[in-house]
Amino acid sequence: MGMLCQHAQPRGTGDMGDVVPGATRAAGAVCAHGHQHKQGWADPDSRRGKSSQQRLFTQHAHHRDWLRLCLSCEPMSLQCPRMGVPSKAPGTAPHPAVRGCGESRCRKSQAGGREPDGCWLPLPGRVGGVTEGEALLTTAAHHKARPPFGVTGRGNPTETLARLPACRRPSLAAAPMAAGRDPVVEGSMAKKVAIIGGGSSGLCAIKACLQEGLEPICFERTGDIGGLWRFEERPEEGRASIYRSVIINTSKEMMCFSDFPIPEDFPNYMHNSKIMEYFRMYAQRFDLLRHIRFRTSVCRVSKRPDFAATGQWDVVTESEGKQEAAVFDGVLVCTGHHTEAHLPLSTFPGIEKFKGCYLHSRDYKDARDFTDKRVVVIGIGNSGSDLAVEISQTANQVFLSTRRGAWILNRVGDQGYPIDIIFTTRMKTFLKKLLSVSMVSSFMEKQLNVRFDHSHYGLKPKHRILDQHPTINDDLPNRIISGRVLVKPNVQEFTETSAIFEDGTREDIDAVVFATGYSFSFPFLEGCVKVVENQIPLYKFMFPPDLEKPTLAFIGLIQPLGAIMPISELQCRWATRVFKGT
Repeated sequence: MGMLCQHAQPRGTGDMGDVVPGATRAAGAVCAHGHQHKQGWADPDSRRGKSSQQRLFTQHAHHRDWLRLCLSCEPMSLQCPRMGVPSKAPGTAPHPAVRGCGESRCRKSQAGGREPDGCWLPLPGRVGGVTEGEALLTTAAHHKARPPFGVTGRGNPTETLARLPACRRPSLAAAPMAAGRDPVVEGSMAKKVAIIGGGSSGLCAIKACLQEGLEPICFERTGDIGGLWRFEERPEEGRASIYRSVIINTSKEMMCFSDFPIPEDFPNYMHNSKIMEYFRMYAQRFDLLRHIRFRTSVCRVSKRPDFAATGQWDVVTESEGKQEAAVFDGVLVCTGHHTEAHLPLSTFPGIEKFKGCYLHSRDYKDARDFTDKRVVVIGIGNSGSDLAVEISQTANQVFLSTRRGAWILNRVGDQGYPIDIIFTTRMKTFLKKLLSVSMVSSFMEKQLNVRFDHSHYGLKPKHRILDQHPTINDDLPNRIISGRVLVKPNVQEFTETSAIFEDGTREDIDAVVFATGYSFSFPFLEGCVKVVENQIPLYKFMFPPDLEKPTLAFIGLIQPLGAIMPISELQCRWATRVFKGT
């Protein structure tokens, strides 16, 4: 007599009992636990030659090696009243490390093996690669902990756990929330990790530590999370600053964390306020805020005398004028690289006698400050092009000064899809490996010139498109062709009221905006790393290679062609595993 596990039960059919021989079930049926089943049972002839367990495996969409963990009772033994007639797969024996499912009718639960109203997630010993030791969930919380539809298990840092069926997967911090306690028990011997910075990288660093059983403490010098993406009217010392209208250059599909998709009603390219809303949802979902000490600055991070043996750090912090020292087993630096404005005034002769105002793009907030003025924007990166477009809506005239030009990409690609989704495909990645860099560059440059010829707009750069980071801007060509923005070469010299460009032209101006990028430093790291000309030697952009122990890592200190969030998430997973020693 055939049987189905409780997760192969079609929704709304009640308790699963015996399956009548010859019965059929439609392919793609959704079970009571929300699982999608790949195929249904056909006629009895299609089941010939297969054991009951083999037939069961063919019914479930999850990897067959893990289906046994989706059953109500022991992984190798089909012994639960919901399974109909008890049956044991031939040649197998129940594993003692997996308890019963907690159903009141389950024989193992009734035998006193566990509380009848809970459900043990796979827990010390190894059970097919799954580690014991997870928290106890109530039956209701156990099923609520499943990720929403469309979320994959790839956000879980352990490969084997990612392959588990959702209902049996230790939830990503949902278990501690549902059970009312932390995965790291206070007073335990869990390794302590100091996380410096509460931006996007800091948040996923906290979560990665919790997932690996580490004890994170995040130090954020300001009063809120968000880092770069939190808009403030006044720039804060030691923190990146953005202007009011900033919209991210990567689509939500490509920038979201792997285990927490951005809501469907959010736009594909989000305003900074929407990004902050997403970060708050993420922090709330995984209960991250209680691990952050706000308004606490890190003064000093230094090796302990026994660092060569222990890899531990002395961390000195300051809050409300009081300093505190603590010992940590690992340090994650998540301060980013947009904190210190790079203002190379020495390369612009005459700026000291210029009577107008000048500022760095970090200090820019609103275009109304430049109403009816003649403004020079220096730099054609993402910030420079954005500011030139925005200021041109209120200014009398905007001059966009660039030394090298730039390749301009549009946010909206073919057929209206986000450009990063179009460019980031398996096929195009495969073709890039087959073709030379020159061939790929020629193809991409040709595609960009189809939209507008860069040489006609004075934007064609001397470098190939893959040699430097491209600029993403939807409106710059429109502002240039309408005359609101004039492209100029580099500024040769400033006078009291004007700017002289390298092509010999002279323009009267009232203000200068330097969109000349950022520099970074780590003054709290005493001699552990050295930044030379905005460069720092790091193994895989993360680990200082000269340390005796790899207990210091930098997260997000990279300039990718795309979103930083997924990269930071992967870096955090790797760093925490290294700290843990796995």
